Amino acid sequence: MTSKPIGVAVLGLGNVGSEVVRILTENAEDFEARIGAPLAIRGIAVRRIDGDRGVPAELLTDDPAELVGRDDVDIVVEVLGGIDIPRKLVLSALEKGKSVITANKALLAEYTGELADAAEKSRADLYFEAAVAGAIPVVRPLMQSLAGDRVNKVAGIVNGTTNFILSAMDETGADYAETLAEAGRLGYAEADPTADVEGYDAASKAAILASIAFHTRVTAGDVYREGISKITSDDLETAKSLDCTIKLLAICERIVTPKGKERISARVYPALVPLNHPLASVNGAFNAVVVEAEAAGRLMFYGQGAGGAPTASAVLGDLVMAARNKFYGGRGPLESKYAKLKVAPMGDILTRYYVSMQVADKPGVLATVAAEFSKRDVSISTVRQQGSGDGARLVVVTHLAADSALSDTVASLEQLDVVVHVASVLRLEGTTV
Repeated sequence: MTSKPIGVAVLGLGNVGSEVVRILTENAEDFEARIGAPLAIRGIAVRRIDGDRGVPAELLTDDPAELVGRDDVDIVVEVLGGIDIPRKLVLSALEKGKSVITANKALLAEYTGELADAAEKSRADLYFEAAVAGAIPVVRPLMQSLAGDRVNKVAGIVNGTTNFILSAMDETGADYAETLAEAGRLGYAEADPTADVEGYDAASKAAILASIAFHTRVTAGDVYREGISKITSDDLETAKSLDCTIKLLAICERIVTPKGKERISARVYPALVPLNHPLASVNGAFNAVVVEAEAAGRLMFYGQGAGGAPTASAVLGDLVMAARNKFYGGRGPLESKYAKLKVAPMGDILTRYYVSMQVADKPGVLATVAAEFSKRDVSISTVRQQGSGDGARLVVVTHLAADSALSDTVASLEQLDVVVHVASVLRLEGTTV
């Protein structure tokens, strides 16, 4: 006897939506066996109904609100992108008691609380594994596998575009603009790459990870953010000489203030990473996330962080879970926000700095520069001078110090007569001194 089908509405038929529909259709019998009931696609919402979309024409609609409101729809899969329209549709679905699976990190980073409240009120499921790191299972391990542990840090490479650019610059010696153009030609970078290269995409994902890991609502606006557009080939060459590479990192961690208060740090920026660190070998468009928990220790999740099929894999994993809950009467995990920790300002975070500056090639320059670090109790780890004459370049790497002190030091260096130009300022992660 065949069980009553579970109705699914798919919002969006782009790279991810197309793969979701394809895999659902081609593996319908497997999904029915895994769930206990068949999945039936009730409709697919698109912006325009035109041309051959590769799916039965009768499934297409340009009225997503009507599709979401249909009585025969039990689960809504949102892969539209954007914020305003998806927010209305997802809220509508949740308020009607329909489970929602979304891959929309920008939406979640701004409105997780609102969506979670709506899901809790109507006893609906809200799943979003695909919103962070594509096919890599990170959200579910944090919410379920590590629910009995205390997570202290989540750090990783969560944007494939920037990782491809930095990896290519490192391998070829090409400059940023040239490599970005090549990334665009190969399809790794959007026509407008701002969200990726300026760190907005990674910041949204960091907000989601911090919220889950630390049981606290964190939005994208709480995340300190810097992008990679100022990274030069000289920076990568100097990084190599320091046995490091440069990666755009999303870092979320618990910290304790000097007054003993527990806080959260959530930040995204390009950083020097030692070559012996597990994230240093993650190249191309791949992603990786390292989780540090008190009992479990260090765990690393690695794989394809974007693309139609990989992201669809995460969406479909959530869909199976939501469908099983519908069939058996269970519920997925609820939002955990009990900790209500405050997000610490970037200035309070202990970091290490790499500072590259063009300086006047004359006696006393090093002493003058070192004095500015000393005034603010910033200890210098290494100093290297490269070139001579008008092309003299001084590179300073510090020990751990408050980020505010390091920032003030850099500002003071720019005022010195012996410093022609502060070319690059990067942080160094993956060390403890």
